[in-house]
Parts: sequence; structure tokens; C-alpha cells
Amino acid sequence: MAVQNVDFTAADAPQRFVASLRETGFGVLRNHPISAELVEAIYRQWHAFFAGDEKHDFRFDPERQDGYFPPDISETAKGQTVKDLKEYYHVYPWGRLPEALAEDIMEYYRRAEALAATLLGWIEAETPPEVAKRYREPLSRMIADSGQTLLRVLHYPPLAGDEVPGAVRAAAHEDINLITVLPAANEPGLEVKTRDGEWLAVPCDPGQLIINVGDMLQEASGGHFPSTSHRVVNPSGPARFQSRLSLPLFLHPRPEVVLSERHTADSYLKERLRELGVI
Repeated sequence: MAVQNVDFTAADAPQRFVASLRETGFGVLRNHPISAELVEAIYRQWHAFFAGDEKHDFRFDPERQDGYFPPDISETAKGQTVKDLKEYYHVYPWGRLPEALAEDIMEYYRRAEALAATLLGWIEAETPPEVAKRYREPLSRMIADSGQTLLRVLHYPPLAGDEVPGAVRAAAHEDINLITVLPAANEPGLEVKTRDGEWLAVPCDPGQLIINVGDMLQEASGGHFPSTSHRVVNPSGPARFQSRLSLPLFLHPRPEVVLSERHTADSYLKERLRELGVI
């Protein structure tokens, strides 16, 4: 089964969307309530922010994990030895933000979080009863008053030609959280690994949303929903000289939520952050 491109407004959208997550770990939504104009405005604003020096005034706090993460701190994907070619900013409702950028990015956060909660409700409703028994509490309740859901503003700079051998914009990895909501980036490059081990390009058509399963949902569902490997490959040709921006929202449970006999949300998150080298 291929990744499904689902009309959010269709009567059978929940069933088709959840079936795509079950089979591939990914789904694509169109006709959803996130404004493409808002996303495009944020890309313009944050492209200018990453090009300037103000970003250094917001360097990340290792304890809080909010603020600006420069390229020299950028993640090293699990199992990799070379850092990704990216810089990014962590947005939380309680975190620090440049005043001029706060209004639009927080409006997007609110809209994307509300949509993500709806999608989590779809997943919960379409989970087979024998799998749902694994959930220690309803999925929709896991995120209530969480404060942990993270919006990351990602900037992949143009390639200079002197990159460390083997370095890519984002090495193959799985997300940590329950689900990730990602509007189409301003440039292509995202690829998903199929069950057959093949890498497939994910469309970046304006106005579409890509949603993928994270490790926490895989853990809570006993593997029913697979957390799928994905990556952002380096461009070739003229695209090498273009920045790429993206806006993933990582939906996280409250820290005390029990995912399984092995993990709470907090213990799982900290384990993965240590593996990534950011704590």
C-alpha cells in the first residue's frame, strides 16, 4: 500500500488516513484547515531570521530545550557519526521568541496543535480494540495540558561544497513523539523508507500536510502503528543554492504518561535526546 493522499473533508477520511499510517507510517492530507498563506509568510519571516545575527541572542537552553540551535549543535541522527546540515529554532508556548516573529508562529502552533489533536482522535477511534487495550489512557488525553508539544522551525542552508563527507540535510531517522504534522516544505528533499527498504520521495505540493507516526505511538500501540524512517537528502543542480525551510510540529504527551511497561513519555524522550547528543 502506498502513502495515501486523503481529502480531510471526505466522509471516509479518518478510515483512509489511519489505514495509511498503519501500512506505511505516513499519510498526506489535502483540504485541511491550515492556511497555506500563513505557512508561506512564516517561511519568509524565518528565512530572514536565520540569515541575520539576532538568532544568536536566542541560543538554546540545554535544560529547557527552547530557542536557537546552531549548525555546530545540530543533531546527529541515531546510528550516525556526522551532524545533519541544518539549524533550527524550538518553539514552545512558554518559550522565548523574537517579538517580531511571535504572532504568526504562535497562530500556526495553535492551529497545527488543534489539527493534530483531531488526528490523534481519528487514530484512537480507528485502533482495533485489542490494540487499544494497550493504551494506558486515551491518546487524546495523553496530550491534554502537555506543554511538551514542540514546533521546530528548520532551516537547511544552501550547500557550500565544503560539507563534511557523508553529511546530509537530515540523515535517516524516526521521530520520538506520538505523531508529527508537517506542511509541505518550500523545497523538495523529504524521502520515506518503505517496508521493502526503498526510499520514496514525499510530494511537497503547496497546501499539503504530511503526517507520520513517531516512536511513542509505536511504543504505546505495541508496534501496530510503525514509526517509519525518513530523511532529507541533499539537492543537486541549481537547488543546491537554495535554502530549505520546514515546520514540523511534534505532538508530545505529558511527561508522566505511561507509554508501556518500559517507558514513560519523559524517560523515552530523555533517552532519545541523549542519543541525539543534545542533552
